[in-house]
Amino acid sequence: MKAISRKTSRLATVGALAGTAVLAVSVPAFAHVTVQAEGTPAKGGYTVVDFKVPNERDNASTTKIEVNFPTDHPLSSVAPQPVDGWKIQITKSKLATPIKVHGKEISEAVTKVTWTADGKGVEPGYFQKFPVSIGQLPQDADQLVFKALQTYSNKEVVRWIEVPQKGQAEPDNPAPVLQLAAAADSEAPASAAQKATDASAPVAQNTMTTAMNHMSSSDTTARVLGIVGIVVGIAGLAYGVFASRRRTTA
Repeated sequence: MKAISRKTSRLATVGALAGTAVLAVSVPAFAHVTVQAEGTPAKGGYTVVDFKVPNERDNASTTKIEVNFPTDHPLSSVAPQPVDGWKIQITKSKLATPIKVHGKEISEAVTKVTWTADGKGVEPGYFQKFPVSIGQLPQDADQLVFKALQTYSNKEVVRWIEVPQKGQAEPDNPAPVLQLAAAADSEAPASAAQKATDASAPVAQNTMTTAMNHMSSSDTTARVLGIVGIVVGIAGLAYGVFASRRRTTA
């Protein structure tokens, strides 16, 4: 009886552990709203970014996403790409300090873009990308923070507004952050080409000088040979005249 009891206890323990493992596997992985550039977001340039919105609920759909654009580094150009099944609303605000872009002063900028679902939205188990063309990226910042609000069909609102801090654990509701790359150095190729041109200049000059010297040397040789030929010709003619006179005298 004791052996049977121990066996039953072991089976119950194994079953409990297996059930726990199944539950652990079935729990969805934590995900949040993020932003990622389709190319390299270089400072001072333009890029297209995708706001990726996953659905973290199994009993509701995401029906609205609001993305707030930075006001400390305002962007003069914000153009969202149309997304099937979603209405787009762009909100602009006056800037406390106007910015200059390509010599033109900008007094207002986009501060928020809102996507609202026409139909079911982002259903459980799915995600949606919302592309936006943005620029001109600031040259005096290493990152841009886009605080976002995600609304579900059950009226729940998740606020992705906590700014991650370097050296600290990721917050529970991190805001989407776009890391900026160093400004593209457009002068480097031209400089390299100029260096190549400068380097080739002495070689070309030396080649030209050598060719000229060669031509001069060849020209001198030709002249000398020509003079020698004339002298030889005159000598031959004189010898012929002299020989003819001797025959006549004889």
